[in-house]
Amino acid sequence: MLLFGVVKLIEYHTIQTHMTESNRWFFLAGLLIAAGVVYLLSPVLTPFLIATFLAYMGDPLVDQLDKKVSRGLSVLIVFSLLSTVVLALTFIILPMVERQLINFVRAIPNYIDWFQNTIVPWFMANLGVSDIGLDLESIKAQVKEHWSKAGGVAAGFISTVSKSGLAIVGWAVNIVLIPVLTFYMLRDWDILVARIRELIPRRYESNLVQLALESDLVLSAFLRGQLMVMLALGTIYSIGLWIVGVDFSLLIGMLAGVVSFVPYLGFIVGIFVAGIATLVQFQDVFHLIPVLIVFGVGQLFESFLLTPWLVGDKIGLHPVAVIFAVLAGGQLFGFFGILLALPVAAVIMVLLRHAHERYLSSRFYQG
Repeated sequence: MLLFGVVKLIEYHTIQTHMTESNRWFFLAGLLIAAGVVYLLSPVLTPFLIATFLAYMGDPLVDQLDKKVSRGLSVLIVFSLLSTVVLALTFIILPMVERQLINFVRAIPNYIDWFQNTIVPWFMANLGVSDIGLDLESIKAQVKEHWSKAGGVAAGFISTVSKSGLAIVGWAVNIVLIPVLTFYMLRDWDILVARIRELIPRRYESNLVQLALESDLVLSAFLRGQLMVMLALGTIYSIGLWIVGVDFSLLIGMLAGVVSFVPYLGFIVGIFVAGIATLVQFQDVFHLIPVLIVFGVGQLFESFLLTPWLVGDKIGLHPVAVIFAVLAGGQLFGFFGILLALPVAAVIMVLLRHAHERYLSSRFYQG
């Protein structure tokens, strides 16, 4: 739904050549007013944005089911599925990850001992290094002093929220609003898109709709396909490491799954972290073999099944472009910039491709 507005904003430089001077000022004033309203209402927009995201994720499945059953029943089925996934992540997966994170923080002194007793002597014997420049004993002391705080992350958060009555009311309202808004947006998604399309001036409608459809393809590939690939890889890695008996299997597997949006990064990070955990836990290199098998199987699934089936070639972003987009998003807008970097980069790629086509057909290029 918001995609048409984004595309219209980006296409302003093309549209303005056909506008009169008064229309340009009117259009600019409208954009400024809209931006001001969004800024003023930003505290209450969160449930609407979350509901829009969930509805966007679920609408294609609703459309598929709508061919076999009624629209209302298909919406109810998809809404129940989305609710189950969200509840499972909130009340099952996140507490398990938090417990493993607490145990990992408690085990950091063991990792420091292993590094000090194994890696440092190897460096000294093979590379002639006499001092690595790290005060490991001080680091270990700091971890032991503060490790108990790691167990209070959730408790501290709940305690902070509980001190503010308005915060409790806000959370309660969001918890109620998000499912309601998601249901209605799922039900009326196609109607909302059609109404927005009707508002586009007729002479720009064809180009803007084409850009919106192509942008939707790459956004779908990332938001739906890539997120499913990340979840599937995290599950494969977590179960595989659990089977071979590696500690913190869920934490390591989900970490590898989350960073797998950059090609091969999840594989590299997963092997590195799981390898260190395995060496510290078992104290021999032979247990690395099943770990390598786990990540090898995961990489085969990703390359030959998950990515071709769920994502395909719709995104088309080079790995270097992916890394640059993530770093640039983080630098400019922090954590939310990292989250939005790839979807925005995918849309920009569509616009650049169209700009490239126009350039090749322009008089300036053809002389």
